[in-house]
Amino acid sequence: MDTLIVSLLNGTIYGLLLFMVSAGLTLIFGMMGVLNFAHASFYMLGAYFAYSLTDVLGFAPALVVSTVLVGLVGVVVEKFFLRRVHHYGHAHELLLTFGLSFIIAELIKLFFGNFPVNYRIPAGLDFSAFTIGAASYPAYRVFMGAVAVAMFVVIYLLLTRTRVGIVVRSAIYKPHMAEALGHNVPLVFMGVFGVGAALAGLAGAVAGAFYTTNPNMALELGVMVFVVVVVGGLGSLEGAMLASLLIGVITSLAVAVDASLADLLAVFGARAWAEGVGGLLTLKLSSLAATLPFALMLLVLLIRPSGLMGEKA
Repeated sequence: MDTLIVSLLNGTIYGLLLFMVSAGLTLIFGMMGVLNFAHASFYMLGAYFAYSLTDVLGFAPALVVSTVLVGLVGVVVEKFFLRRVHHYGHAHELLLTFGLSFIIAELIKLFFGNFPVNYRIPAGLDFSAFTIGAASYPAYRVFMGAVAVAMFVVIYLLLTRTRVGIVVRSAIYKPHMAEALGHNVPLVFMGVFGVGAALAGLAGAVAGAFYTTNPNMALELGVMVFVVVVVGGLGSLEGAMLASLLIGVITSLAVAVDASLADLLAVFGARAWAEGVGGLLTLKLSSLAATLPFALMLLVLLIRPSGLMGEKA
């Protein structure tokens, strides 16, 4: 039972981390219709900026400053690059951001080297929050989950309960009307992209201290972020949260299950046959954990192509 509880907690925290990264991508696509292939690179930039600033400013100020810096990078990318190709369609945006992701990765390697950096959990948060059985649960995991929940609440309230949210939505759905009312639509788009990049930067700054900060971290998480966005529904913030938690919990539980179809067939006396056939029948579920999110995405696309909470076309 203790193992199950720990697996559920780990899966929930991992899912919340996925949401922290995917929230910005969901916001950018939902508001602008831009699929940013370099979004995970902003996540990596946040981790490296925080690593560089922590010794100078302290951990908490470094989180804030690195988030702002990544947001400014996002503003520059939108204003001087994406804006020039936006009217050509999604293909040009994907190609541009795809190339940008490689440029950011190579710059990281140039300045920090092609190896992990020593970005660690601050001493003030490096303690046990509580114990489950004989296992101590790190307080920093709880901190990451709290930041993700706070991010969701703030974004949701901002978009649904404030004038800023009304202006942003009107600029998306009725840009000409918004311009006629005196709103600067290009400025709104630039702000949305910058905020989306900043959210990814905050995720990297927070998660980089717990997980490994290295030049491949964008590649490691980038594909999973797109899986989250597709499963939850393109542009749906609530869907991104649901999909993130679902993927996190399923993956975490699967890792803890050291069983195969042969074990299940043993109940019916067919273990010998299953082991003789081999292949998929003898594969442990734990070894398939990394593929389960993609299987879930395939299932969701077959049943509901718009995603769990996406709008039907």
